[in-house]
Amino acid sequence: MSSPSASTGTGLEVISPGGARRFVPIMESPFFIGRGGDTKRHLQLADPRVSRQCASITSEGGKYYVEDCGQRNGIFVNGERVTRRALGDGDVITFGLPDFYELIFHAFIPGDSTTIPELLSRIEHISTGEGTGGGLHKLNLLLEATTLLHSLLPLDAVVESMLDHAITITGADRGLLLATDSTGSLRVRVARSRGGTRLAPGEVAPSQTALRQALERQASVITEDLAQAGHNLQAAESIMAQRLRAVVVIPLYATPHNASADSGTQAQRGDFLGIVYLDSRRPFAFSKLDRRILDALSLEAASILHNAHLAERERGRLLLEQEIGFARDIQQALLPRGFRDFPHLTASGINLPCHTVGGDYFDVFPVSEERTAFLIADVSGKGLGAAFLTTMLQGALTGMTIGVDPERLFNRLNQFLYEHADVGHYATMFFGLVDREGQLDFINAGHPSPLLLRRGEISEPFTEGTFPVGIMPGADYAAARVKLEPGDTLILFSDGVSEALDPEEQEFGLPRFREALAGQSEAPLAELQETVLESVRNFTRGAAQADDITLLLVRYRGVGS
Repeated sequence: MSSPSASTGTGLEVISPGGARRFVPIMESPFFIGRGGDTKRHLQLADPRVSRQCASITSEGGKYYVEDCGQRNGIFVNGERVTRRALGDGDVITFGLPDFYELIFHAFIPGDSTTIPELLSRIEHISTGEGTGGGLHKLNLLLEATTLLHSLLPLDAVVESMLDHAITITGADRGLLLATDSTGSLRVRVARSRGGTRLAPGEVAPSQTALRQALERQASVITEDLAQAGHNLQAAESIMAQRLRAVVVIPLYATPHNASADSGTQAQRGDFLGIVYLDSRRPFAFSKLDRRILDALSLEAASILHNAHLAERERGRLLLEQEIGFARDIQQALLPRGFRDFPHLTASGINLPCHTVGGDYFDVFPVSEERTAFLIADVSGKGLGAAFLTTMLQGALTGMTIGVDPERLFNRLNQFLYEHADVGHYATMFFGLVDREGQLDFINAGHPSPLLLRRGEISEPFTEGTFPVGIMPGADYAAARVKLEPGDTLILFSDGVSEALDPEEQEFGLPRFREALAGQSEAPLAELQETVLESVRNFTRGAAQADDITLLLVRYRGVGS
């Protein structure tokens, strides 16, 4: 049986069904867990529902492993049933039983002898100069503070509770938490005095000299008696003015995710989180035990503050996602949901945004009893900005149903967008107006030319066009005309179709597009649309796309068909 060093500090925080906590160091390997007598020197759980030896923890190659030794209901690590698994700091071991013990594994980090489990496991060896009852009372306060730090209270409430317990434990006069503002300057975020009284942050003046020393050293500054401290601290104006005799300054740093025991002799530090500051007018206010408890509490507080900052960022991200979701729902609701058959044409369309919201738009709508409009647009950029501009374009274009001339409308849209160039977006568009006789008037504002499928042949007769809307001041948008024949199908698309990429970043391209359309003159539009999409899907093979995929198919049926 091997014996890990007695000073490792590695062990189990045992939480009983009633909520009581104790720390059991792992002194031997294997370390047995169960209810039998052979676990007496290890961890004995007084409950008949577990086996005599239900689990063991072994030390191998500097790592610890938990192993199921025959527990009927299984051994679980962080909720996952395991047979054997390596343990990491903070892993929770349970036994598949309701209202039963929980074990939290704590791994010792070399160079760090002030973690809470380590402090609890060695407290009987600490010489404090105060009665045992006082030391135990402070430890109880420490455990209460730790429980509060891990609660679901708001961050400021957690910080206030932490400061109240730190003040009570040490007998300090004041406690502060300082954090950086948007300019990077340290500001008092929370201030408390003895008795749990809240202080106005602007009314307290911590020692700037002590703060500066702690930040320069990236380590705690703890003075037992300022009268015996260095000249800089003794002569500090704020210390003299407030008659301070003892000061504690503890910088808080996040633990980087890649920190490891063998990462070097100098401890790695993550992002700076803030400073815990305590002071007192009593000399020798902070005992050896106080300082160790403060170090342990600060390590725990740094972890909780870091997690709270991450949680705040996560809440912001979720709120943004929710708002983007609302924008997506609105945008998708504004897109047409299936087209009715018009007297002289039928249509089908689909939009697949590459992000939650997209910058593509299409529509088909009647302008009069004799004429029907259809359009497709692609706003530059992606995300909310493009989506907002797309919605604005939709509102302007659907206004044509009350008789706005398309050429005047395009000229006005172009001028408006150019004059508001700080929006940072422009749009390519293809707009068509077809009557019962098949006369098609169109404006192509820098958009890829639609394909015309006629009697099995594929052509591009709509290349005549001008600049995208919003990119050139004074651009003149004039309509061109072609004659459609009954059975002609127009395939309008965004460049997300022709420029779709496969995993090797090769483009789908017009030749493949034409190949997908070949022989489809008589196919129903929904079937033709799905044929194109399937061809694109087969080509891209699941590769992420950087642009929206939008298709609009319009088939002229002729008068009386």
